[in-house]
Amino acid sequence: MDYSSVKGTHDVYGKDAVALDYVASVMKAVAELYGFHEMNTPVLEYTDVFARGTGEGSDIVRKEMYTFLDKGNRSVTMRPEFTAGIVRSVVSNKLYATEDLPLKYYYSGPAFRYERPQLGRYRQFNQFGVEELGLDSARADAEVILLAMQGFYMLGFKKLSLKINTLGDDDSRRRYKEALKAYFSEHIDEMCADCHERLNLNPLRILDCKVEGDQEIAKGAPKMKDYLSDASDKRFYETLSILNDFEIEYEIDDNLVRGLDYYSEVVFEIHAISEEGHDYGAICGGGHYGGLVKALGGPEMPGVGFAIGIERVASLMKDNHLLDSLETGIDLYVMPVGEEMLDEAFQLTMGARQLGYKTETPLSPMKFGAMFKKAERRGAKFALIVGEEEVERGVAQLKNLLTKEQFEISLDKYEEELDKAFASIEGDDGHHHHHNEENEEEGE
Repeated sequence: MDYSSVKGTHDVYGKDAVALDYVASVMKAVAELYGFHEMNTPVLEYTDVFARGTGEGSDIVRKEMYTFLDKGNRSVTMRPEFTAGIVRSVVSNKLYATEDLPLKYYYSGPAFRYERPQLGRYRQFNQFGVEELGLDSARADAEVILLAMQGFYMLGFKKLSLKINTLGDDDSRRRYKEALKAYFSEHIDEMCADCHERLNLNPLRILDCKVEGDQEIAKGAPKMKDYLSDASDKRFYETLSILNDFEIEYEIDDNLVRGLDYYSEVVFEIHAISEEGHDYGAICGGGHYGGLVKALGGPEMPGVGFAIGIERVASLMKDNHLLDSLETGIDLYVMPVGEEMLDEAFQLTMGARQLGYKTETPLSPMKFGAMFKKAERRGAKFALIVGEEEVERGVAQLKNLLTKEQFEISLDKYEEELDKAFASIEGDDGHHHHHNEENEEEGE
């Protein structure tokens, strides 16, 4: 038996794990600036949640879901995306019944799709996203787009292109779908098998087809803007004018439809180009949706949101050298001189950890040279050398592993001496140590 990982899944450790965590934590921090709160929904939902929520016509429902019968013969699905689960939770918990609208949630975690594994795309992958529900306003749409853009700027991205379109209201979309159906019916014999299905299920999906010949045919298709109701047209331009106010550049893309059936009105994608000019395509997608809350048993309630694939974003950041300074190292490595100093070193290690410094020490005897090598591999900033003779005098040697400077510190004033040493290097490398601020606030 070969115990390898399941195709399309991957183990994440070391720098990669730190990178994924970093992307999610920056995005979470920005979402909180905008007044969003965290929501965690189960990985497993009844299949109907996604079939009803995501739309029978979407590729996800048709081909990509991990669906199986549980022991009670109920059809369950591992979530392929988060929005339907978040909306199901809003309905199940009657969160819509609050006066405090809009509801604003962010989420982060794994999703599962049975698709062809390729660069930065896995069958189990991590998503971060937000949903804002209960307010039908161009400002809500703009707020979510601004949040996504600010998140990417905070991660260090410079070259981003925002593509935006409107799918109009139900009436506009119905008229547009009829026009598309009429247009594509004349060409369908030359198009791929998927497009044959899409023609009947949802002709909008054809605009999203990745087959080159089909894309050529789609270029001649009618455009949404010619079928928009006045209300949808006005709403779209309200959203764009807010983006203009904040000097966000965008490109109106008539063929942008997004891959899920629940979208209406504004839809958008953020595309990124790496420093070397490599086009990563869309790293973020989202938009406004209308009937989703109702489809899952709640009242008529609009929403808007976006999602990003965390692995893809981290991979692009790696290409752009935005992760080079990401800290994976420790602050302090405590070195006992001789076996009899192991206990003392362990005490000092625990003391430093309680002050909020990342600290390690050998747990069994180790040669002095080997300890220095280990400290270096772990990226330690300082080494604390604990010898018998010094400890009797109440001191230890602290060595800056970057500058190789070494000085004596008093163990009676351990906290002050460590704080002073770390404060002295904060300016040099721009990193702040992790001293425990909560304790200070509580006046301990």
